[in-house]
Amino acid sequence: MEAYTEPYSLLNKQTVDIAQALKSLQEELEAIDFYNQRVNTCTNEDLKRIMAHNRDEEIEHSAMLVGWLKVYMNGWDKEIGEYVANAKAGTMGIDLEDGPDAAPGASGQDLKIGKL
Repeated sequence: MEAYTEPYSLLNKQTVDIAQALKSLQEELEAIDFYNQRVNTCTNEDLKRIMAHNRDEEIEHSAMLVGWLKVYMNGWDKEIGEYVANAKAGTMGIDLEDGPDAAPGASGQDLKIGKL
């Protein structure tokens, strides 16, 4: 399987499960993009509704996979809680540890995208 960068025989079951979940998430996100583009360009309203339904199903599948990762892979729970649960327009890319209302450049702050 191409998803493995290390020898499969050295990977434990949890690492293999996580790799499968991440690959599945990648495929679901790609399908969302495909359907979303088709919905945007489709001229037949019946077909457009079907493809919008298909796109929305793929979004559901993606959310289910993210939920699984939240439970089974370290780090997802904290980051989802911080960045997904608190997401709102105008604050994307701001490190929420500085406060959700912090403005980029205010008080000498730089726009922070995670921690390096």
